[in-house]
Amino acid sequence: MLEMKRRFFLAGTAALMAAPSIGFAQAAAPVKGGTLRISVDQAASVIHPLLTRVNPEYLVTELLYSNLTRLRVDMSVEPDLAESWTANDALTEWTFKLRAGVTFHDGSAFTANDVVVTLKTILDPATASPGRNNIGPISDITAVDDTTVLIKLSGSFADLPAALAYPNARIIPAAIATGDLKSLSTKAVGTGPFKLVSYEPDRLIVVERNETYYDPARPYLDRVEVQVFPDISAEGSALIAGNIDIISTIQPTEFLRIDGTDGIDTLRTPSGQFCNINFGCDTAPFNDPRVRRAIALTVDREAMVGFVTEGFGTIGNDTPLNPSYQFFQQVKQREANIAEAKKLLAEAGFPNGLEATLIASDRPAVRTQLAVALREMAKEAGITINVQTMPHATYLEQVWKKGSFYVGFYNMQPTPDGIFKLLYTSDAAWNETRWNNKAFDALVNEARGTTDEAKRTELYTKAQEIMNEEVPSIIPSFFDVLAAKRSWVEGFEAHPRASVYRLDYASLSDKAPKRG
Repeated sequence: MLEMKRRFFLAGTAALMAAPSIGFAQAAAPVKGGTLRISVDQAASVIHPLLTRVNPEYLVTELLYSNLTRLRVDMSVEPDLAESWTANDALTEWTFKLRAGVTFHDGSAFTANDVVVTLKTILDPATASPGRNNIGPISDITAVDDTTVLIKLSGSFADLPAALAYPNARIIPAAIATGDLKSLSTKAVGTGPFKLVSYEPDRLIVVERNETYYDPARPYLDRVEVQVFPDISAEGSALIAGNIDIISTIQPTEFLRIDGTDGIDTLRTPSGQFCNINFGCDTAPFNDPRVRRAIALTVDREAMVGFVTEGFGTIGNDTPLNPSYQFFQQVKQREANIAEAKKLLAEAGFPNGLEATLIASDRPAVRTQLAVALREMAKEAGITINVQTMPHATYLEQVWKKGSFYVGFYNMQPTPDGIFKLLYTSDAAWNETRWNNKAFDALVNEARGTTDEAKRTELYTKAQEIMNEEVPSIIPSFFDVLAAKRSWVEGFEAHPRASVYRLDYASLSDKAPKRG
């Protein structure tokens, strides 16, 4: 197992040692300075780093804070505030070596105590952080010294470095975590590449370069402006006009409209991002798996890919894994079968069909598209679906994690364990389906405790088979991640995680407009 420790150490240090060469390779090319404007399609209503929920909020906190680790575009893990890490043979104790000499934006020193207190705050149920069940089975965190943290786990967990890149695991000062934690709802005190200048959540968030960032070569930009564009068409037009430089996430219709426009680069990458139909498995009639399977059997998945993703995606099979994930193995593909759907409904006590109201947020717009598509497909089986659309803020307040039949939207997670523990295990951070299947839980827990790739694949495949049979949610398709930028933007790529942006590597060429 000595080789195991060495391999984990190298996973951190190799990336660290490579960082100067990456920076050096880029140093000759990027033009330092300038103001980059990036658009988002909904408000960044929350900038408290431990409480963020949606991509615009993740974008803003990524600019302002740092994690222990971060994800490259190829989904591999690289150091952030941690320089390297090692694990014991059982994968139950992890030691993280931290960067020395790092300071927060308020000038206070970053130490191991900040990591300890931040992680304990995330794990405290009173904080209500979405990261609580997504940063690993942590039982204790201690500061060995100012630059060393020891994390003890309640069970073996091979994915801890990836889990600590979770968007809610940004490190904050211990003094704030134990003092006025709520103050981070309106101010930012991080170690990230940029510092907060102004915050208007529905319109504009402005940040400027952190001159004391741990990497003196980055960020390249002087300033980033995050502009909110609720009108998708206006957002695309602003990019064409050169008024913004990047559309962080673009819908397929706009992607097609601007693709080929002179001076614009459209960006596309395969992903595990998906929309789903969540069933409240504790609420009639969806507490009967025959009803859930019946609705799933009405879905023409090839047609759904065309209608919902505009062809920028792949078919799903009612599990959150696809070939973008490590350890994925295909289980039997569900096909539309109206006769079987009717038979299941009759067996469940609905021989004359079923009527239900499906709720969809208006952001992103594909939620409503999915709801409408399902409504039309389900009619043939005698299922009447009434689609109710509502503003996203209302959905988050009234429906999310409370409703029994609604459309969800989720980013790809770093690992299968990440997506299962986010949504589908009984202790999931967002246990929206209330499925609570013990056999599924056991498989996921066993898989997180082994580094044997064949064994993990076998366990995750069995977990998928249970999901496919029980259908806690319908996952008809996966989306490619789509973005767009002006050609004068360099160093920016669409990330398969969809909630990772890496704007500290972005720069503007000398062809970019000069902005004050």
